[in-house]
Amino acid sequence: MLDSDDYDKIADPVERVRRVNELIDQHQAAVSELSRVRRELLEGLLASGWTQVKLAAALDMSRSRISQLLSAGVRPERALLGTGPKLLVAIGGKYETGRRDNKPLAVVSEQALAAYDQLSSLARSLGLATEYEVVPPPGMVQLNRDNLIVLTSPRLVPFVSLVLDADPHLGFSVDDLGWYLVDKTTGTEYRSPMEAGEPTDYAYIGRLPRPDGKGSFLYLAGIHGPGTAGAAHYIERNLADLYREVKGRRWSVLISCNFDPKTKQITSATPLTPIYRHEG
Repeated sequence: MLDSDDYDKIADPVERVRRVNELIDQHQAAVSELSRVRRELLEGLLASGWTQVKLAAALDMSRSRISQLLSAGVRPERALLGTGPKLLVAIGGKYETGRRDNKPLAVVSEQALAAYDQLSSLARSLGLATEYEVVPPPGMVQLNRDNLIVLTSPRLVPFVSLVLDADPHLGFSVDDLGWYLVDKTTGTEYRSPMEAGEPTDYAYIGRLPRPDGKGSFLYLAGIHGPGTAGAAHYIERNLADLYREVKGRRWSVLISCNFDPKTKQITSATPLTPIYRHEG
């Protein structure tokens, strides 16, 4: 965090403006996060039996002010995505073939881009900006970053496979028949129905630890492309319920999604497994 002494010592006025802008962004992000936490705490007190009148008396506020705080500010479930002000979405890519210039260019699938668009729309509704980066082969994504979401299967981002080992309940596996998902707790294997020609795919969603131990990142990955889009669909429609279930813990769940075989648009997404908490 910068203070006035930091930018007062900068001789270049343009650079000074840039540094002041950074400081304002830091303060705004901190205020936004504190507002979210305050709203969550107030909602928790109401859920436990407190009334707005009782809260107003205890906090030396008017009842109208309590009501205002409960209706304004950042929705608590935003924390499931990140604490802002911006989310970074890393998407595994493949090299485009058949280019006339023969230059390697990493591109993402239509379904992965659809997943990003849905998450980006959800984030904007919660006051979060988003940007994405394409992770080219061999998929060495940098996981030690704040507010990170990673999309696509371990086929394209194999480094994530190492982190998935930290999930005691769910994960990906591969054999001669291809990639599949597994519930380690029950021993159940989930192979994509797409491989039998059905318009259904399976996906993993979870919050996993960063390799540096200084936080976590959100991971969404289908066995195939539609599963990744289905994972974003599930997050968008269940954000509040998911957050109430897991709060800030690490967690994971497998989901099944159905899609229109012609348009590839997701029509539904439902859980295959319980939502497993990794911590307590």
